[in-house]
Amino acid sequence: MKVVITGAHGKVGRAATQALLDAGHDVLATDLSRPGFERREEGSARYMMADLTDAGEAFAVVRGADAVVHVAAIPEPTGNPAHVVFRTNLMATFNVLEAAVRFGVKRFVNISSETVPGFFFPERPFLPDYAPVDELHPVHPQDPYALTKHFGEQLMNAAVERSDIRAISIRPSWVQNEGNYEQNLGPQIRDASVLSPNLWSYIDAYDLADAIVLATESELPGHEVFYIASPDNVGGHDFAEVLHQYYGDKIELRELDRVDSSGISSAKAQRMLGWTPKRSWRDYLDSDGRALAK
Repeated sequence: MKVVITGAHGKVGRAATQALLDAGHDVLATDLSRPGFERREEGSARYMMADLTDAGEAFAVVRGADAVVHVAAIPEPTGNPAHVVFRTNLMATFNVLEAAVRFGVKRFVNISSETVPGFFFPERPFLPDYAPVDELHPVHPQDPYALTKHFGEQLMNAAVERSDIRAISIRPSWVQNEGNYEQNLGPQIRDASVLSPNLWSYIDAYDLADAIVLATESELPGHEVFYIASPDNVGGHDFAEVLHQYYGDKIELRELDRVDSSGISSAKAQRMLGWTPKRSWRDYLDSDGRALAK
């Protein structure tokens, strides 16, 4: 297929672009990075610079596509003014999706976020109702980032109601690659009391890229939402034990697939997309959270 991927030069975008190329797709990558004008390497993606908050530029990159993978976004709410996060993320999603609908694109893969339930950056903090968290968990987003991701999923619902497009929203957990495993996850591996709202969850960028390819190629009708998280937790802790130790009875513990379960369930993605995670923090770090010797 001819696949447009937005946010192609970010951590997720790079991994997904390569995975789509490896799967045999013709990929047009777009981002805010300036293009180069040397000969393109054989087998690489074509590139077009575009500001997707501009409707005309969004339409220019989407035209002719069979599928769109929308990764582009300001990735969290604390590094930019709130109105910039909200405007950028929501308008980019709206413009790219509108272009896809108008041009008759068959498949839209929307990269949403694990933050949609709302307990990641709230001004009035609260905890998940239960764990592992799944797609049925209630959503109460407060911050501008989670709100844009929630509204993005609602835009997908509207698109499938008014057109023949098929949409999948992926909610990745905290994305890691070989360059940041130690920095991001090392402290939690050494000490489970280093808490995070996602309950010791994470996802490898390349496992996420595999899920994105499956979503792009999927024939699932309508709009489906999938969490994508590694099946094990950061540090390989006994999940039931650490959940009770640090949260008491404030979070209901539901059935676990494994002792060292993730705090986010990807069972739906494994069942409906056929996604099989292949990588773990253990492939990069030792039991002390230090990078393995190369």
